[in-house]
Amino acid sequence: MDRVVIVGAGPVGVASAILLAQRGIRCLVLDRYEEPYPLPRAVHVDDEVLRILQEIGVADEFLRVSRPGLGLRLLDGRHRVMAEFRRDTATGPHGYPQANMFDQPDLERLLRTRLAELDNVELIGGAEVTGVTWDGAPPGARAQGGEGGSGIEGWGGGAARVRYTVIRSGDVRSVGADVVLGCDGANSTVRGIIGARLEDLRFEERWLVVDGVCDRDLGAWGGVHQVCDPRRAATFMQLGALRYRWEFRLRPGESTVDVDTLLTPWLGTIGVRVVRRAEYTFRARIADRWRAGPVFLLGDAAHQTPPFIGQGLGAGLRDAYNLAWKLADGDPRLLATYEAERKPHARAQIRLAIVAGWAMTGGQDRAAAVRRVVLGAIWRVPGLKGLALRSTSPPLRLARRRGLGRRTRPARRGGLAGQAGLADSGVAGGGRRAGRLAPQPLVVWEGRTVRLDEALGDRWATLFCGRPAVAPVGRAIEVTPELDPSGRLRRWLRGRTVVLRPDRVVHRG
Repeated sequence: MDRVVIVGAGPVGVASAILLAQRGIRCLVLDRYEEPYPLPRAVHVDDEVLRILQEIGVADEFLRVSRPGLGLRLLDGRHRVMAEFRRDTATGPHGYPQANMFDQPDLERLLRTRLAELDNVELIGGAEVTGVTWDGAPPGARAQGGEGGSGIEGWGGGAARVRYTVIRSGDVRSVGADVVLGCDGANSTVRGIIGARLEDLRFEERWLVVDGVCDRDLGAWGGVHQVCDPRRAATFMQLGALRYRWEFRLRPGESTVDVDTLLTPWLGTIGVRVVRRAEYTFRARIADRWRAGPVFLLGDAAHQTPPFIGQGLGAGLRDAYNLAWKLADGDPRLLATYEAERKPHARAQIRLAIVAGWAMTGGQDRAAAVRRVVLGAIWRVPGLKGLALRSTSPPLRLARRRGLGRRTRPARRGGLAGQAGLADSGVAGGGRRAGRLAPQPLVVWEGRTVRLDEALGDRWATLFCGRPAVAPVGRAIEVTPELDPSGRLRRWLRGRTVVLRPDRVVHRG
């Protein structure tokens, strides 16, 4: 894999470029806008996704511009607390707070800065992609008309060609690529080019989103507030020192609302400068295909989710991480596992978001009264309360036989994508941990205390205590008391040998 063209320079597109460039793959990023979108959109990532930002090289900087979330409060229409689910803001099993609130322009600035540090990436803004061609592509996907030169040294051939228009001049150019990544959002041009259609998962609501900077701190509880009022469901959260977000569900047919009236219960006499006021339609949709030939869909181009569990951006970054190491590996069989692993995972998170949204905002008056009783009961049951706070990320599952790309009926365990020749070496995937993300405690590596992923590197790794049960794959690390002074990693291993993929997912163990 030598050259990748990425369509879209939002967080998913830029993250994909960084992950690939760090693995030695040249990337060209094309975006129709000349500057990053300046207004906030995504506001939350969990500790699993923060590990991806760590791999990208911006995690520590991100921690300085974000704030740990305390959890979730469910409020009734009078803003009385019905239930509270607290998260520990200290370091969790993945090395970071479990919930992290932020302002998206801050994250985009960090990603663009990191991108500029890499020599094998070029970003062209003001470039609108109009066509992609490849051998075997449907006729509708083939770019028509004259194509000028790319102006980019060494971007002549490849399995695909991408045609784009320079918006300022009107010049039409084309570039060759081994792979094309469609990271161009919910209204994806690339999705249309490959003929993918969106499956409607039956959720659609109109919401008003208001971002503002207050004159002084509101003194609010430091988690997400969800107003479970069928008359006006709402969400409130603090993003920065004086930055806040409000989201209000709009009623059917409602065209105008008085923002000042909506904000008054939260603000009192405190002033606010509205940074953004935008109406959004929250939808649940997933593309029926995520690939055609050398063209792949990632992020909102492949899936769209309601925001109720805060996994929209995280899902796209998981796509990028899953695909980047497989592209770098060079085995074409691995590329067949991208959609097979990521699509069920994304669908599961979307369905969870739908259920959470209905539970927190749906129903009429009688249902709302029942919900208050049920939520109050959950609040008092430690086991159920713990379940509500558990990570929303399900394990990856990919059933296969006789080859990495052949799918069979879903398996309960194992069957994850493996390295070329890995099964032949006697290290087949499987085990009760297969498909789950390994934890990331602090370890002592080469005389320094570091997070585990820094010791693992961007490769396969085998963790074991004493003697490995199988021939080690990739970097072999014996987990000793000296390496693992806290004992967290040894307690997780429980004497087993665990083989980890480059994305820290357990292949065997």
